[in-house]
Amino acid sequence: MTPTPAPAATTRLSSGESPAAEGRAVLELHVAELRQLFNSMDPAPFRERDLDPRAQDYIVDWAREVPAGRPMALVVRIESRTAAPEAASMLRDAVGEYFRQRAVSTRRQMRRLLRLGRISLLIGLVFLAIAFFVGEFIAGLFDKERYTRLVQESLVIGGWVALWRPMEIFLYDWWPIREETRLYERLSRMDVQLVCAGTEGGSS
Repeated sequence: MTPTPAPAATTRLSSGESPAAEGRAVLELHVAELRQLFNSMDPAPFRERDLDPRAQDYIVDWAREVPAGRPMALVVRIESRTAAPEAASMLRDAVGEYFRQRAVSTRRQMRRLLRLGRISLLIGLVFLAIAFFVGEFIAGLFDKERYTRLVQESLVIGGWVALWRPMEIFLYDWWPIREETRLYERLSRMDVQLVCAGTEGGSS
């Protein structure tokens, strides 16, 4: 994977594919300081802090290209030559927890969408039934009028149109959210390592 332009003057965010990945897809992020990976406006403790939006988008976009069955790993390289002993553990917990929460959020979003689909389907079917019976009633009252057939068919068409939204939900809208949930679950389980400048390996 080729390096990308720095997203900000104070942050060098780039990636690389490790030749020794042994079947894993490895993303390497290079930052000046570890805190640059996280949202500076988030008041939560470090382990619970949201990722920086640019870093999050970068990681997710990379993960979308990784085949579903391939393990993933994130290597964060910082310019500092030393880091606190607990930094690697905190980074791993923070990244894992962030994507776990994203998976929970998207799963909740899908449940809300499916509930909306069920309610919309019920409303659409009731409306379709009412439109059908009203059309039949009008046809029985004014069977000799020219416009009767037009009114009847318009009501039935309107009833079918009322089913458009639930059909869209159950046919198209739910599965992209499910795929997003699975992607976040995979990211929450990926191996995370921290490497300081001048060291040969990372701690996890």
